[in-house]
Amino acid sequence: MVKNTLYALKLLMTTVPTFLPLAFVSNFAFWFFTSYVQQVLFLKKMLEALTDGGTYRDYMSVLLLFCAGGLAAKFFDSFGDYVTMTGEKSVYKKLNEKIFKKASSADIECFENPEFYDVYKRATEVVTNSYYSQFVYLFAELVTNVVTAVFLIVYVSTVDTKIFVVLIACTASFLIEMSCRKLTFERENAMTLNRRKKAYVQRVVFLRDYAKDLRTSGIYGVMEKNLYDATESNREIITKYGKKIAFRRVVSQLLGDGLPVAGTFVYASYGLITKTLKIADFSVLMTAMTSLKNMIFRFGSDFSELSLISLYFSNFRKFMNYEPKVVSGGKKAEKIESVEFKNVTFTYPGAKKPSLKNISLKITDEETVAIVGKNGAGKSTFVKLLLRFYDPDEGEILYNGVNVKEYDIVSLRQRIGTVFQDYKVFALTVNENVLCRECETDEDKTASEQALKNSGAYDKIKTLPKGAETVLTKEFDTEGASLSGGEQQKVAAARMFAHSFDIAVLDEPSSALDPIAEYKMYESLIAATEHKTVIYISHRLSSAVLSDKIYVFDGGEIAESGTHDELMSKNGVYAEMFNMQASSYK
Repeated sequence: MVKNTLYALKLLMTTVPTFLPLAFVSNFAFWFFTSYVQQVLFLKKMLEALTDGGTYRDYMSVLLLFCAGGLAAKFFDSFGDYVTMTGEKSVYKKLNEKIFKKASSADIECFENPEFYDVYKRATEVVTNSYYSQFVYLFAELVTNVVTAVFLIVYVSTVDTKIFVVLIACTASFLIEMSCRKLTFERENAMTLNRRKKAYVQRVVFLRDYAKDLRTSGIYGVMEKNLYDATESNREIITKYGKKIAFRRVVSQLLGDGLPVAGTFVYASYGLITKTLKIADFSVLMTAMTSLKNMIFRFGSDFSELSLISLYFSNFRKFMNYEPKVVSGGKKAEKIESVEFKNVTFTYPGAKKPSLKNISLKITDEETVAIVGKNGAGKSTFVKLLLRFYDPDEGEILYNGVNVKEYDIVSLRQRIGTVFQDYKVFALTVNENVLCRECETDEDKTASEQALKNSGAYDKIKTLPKGAETVLTKEFDTEGASLSGGEQQKVAAARMFAHSFDIAVLDEPSSALDPIAEYKMYESLIAATEHKTVIYISHRLSSAVLSDKIYVFDGGEIAESGTHDELMSKNGVYAEMFNMQASSYK
């Protein structure tokens, strides 16, 4: 708890330094004034003025002083609340920036790991469940309670120290509350996976991509069953922990609330009857002990709540402390001369068989290469290694004769234009989807337009209500455009045309296109990639005929290599694939 609390405080002071001090001001102004000044000090002075022969002037002086203190406390309380509420938005903005930045720097393999998603989900709960603001207010209230309790203890000590015996029950209540918080945290962690399953089902049923399959197959019944199972599993978890927590809470309330009040009343009444306590001391002692009991009880509650929230910060800290395995080098990538794979072997985390085995090939500047093979042959893995989404287990990848690990990742990837087979379009304007940034100038619009023409998407885009300023998908805009799969792929391909690059990597660039659109795209690609290095990744061999050299991947290995004519004359794996595809058109 101490480590997590210190981490949270340090994190807070680096985001919005004024947030915590102002929370202190607000809490101290309210709790100290209410629990000590108003209920004890003022009450004592008022009763003494009434019972010890004080004058009306003495009474009014105390009253006016109290009113002035009350106004000042109210001002600081309101001012602190206002500033912390506005500061809270800045805190969450900066925390979200930290989370998103860390998530964007995580290795690709993390997004294929359920455990990483659980840690990520728990880390975001610090923001989504407002745990950070709760932490600040609880910490400020905790310190305020300690200060106020010290003043109350000093006062009660001047009356009768024996009365502190009744507070032993509050200590027991505090320890029980701590155990309740720990159980609550265990319960929440146990429910994380089920909550992710429920969120997945709830998300899928609203997504356009799944709408047709959900309505034309029986898959919805399976999804509904998964939702039901996740809900029932969480019910069992809540029941399991709920019984333990409920019993502890009852005992805690009895020890922390009932016994101290009853004990104080009995003891103070005895002092009043035996004349060892004045009426003023009796009244103030009852109030002071009630306030002190509340302070201790609130301290215990705040402490246990803070310990619970600090556990969530342990998840946040664990996520933020994650360090990627693929580390950027310091060398800037210059214009391509060659790319070489030397005896490269790679196995995905958790997989039993390698996806690539002892791959060796070299691609030179302005060379057009096709990497072909059946699905699962390792073609896309080749691209992921080239882009350094992963690093090979064995062998090395060289860019201009230098290991890619020595290059700055951003500068290396900027040299490579990519079109992925699992393309995505975003709920942004067409121009923003193409440029991958805001489209602000006429020059930007011209660049986007030319890229759309090169990819073959322009004719469709110009028919949209707002042209290239039309938002894609209807998720946030009822006038948004819903493009077909082929049209979306063309927009995704336009991103490559909109940026300068040395190497064009086209991973199944025409998978969603009809033959005519495919032919036109390849015409555009040939024109746009003149004097550039081109790598086609495909199981459709129409691109292979255009290539200077073809590498046939089979089972993660290079089965054959050569030109189209050379491979056809060998009558091997490539010739078999080509003839099977060609026969479909005869």
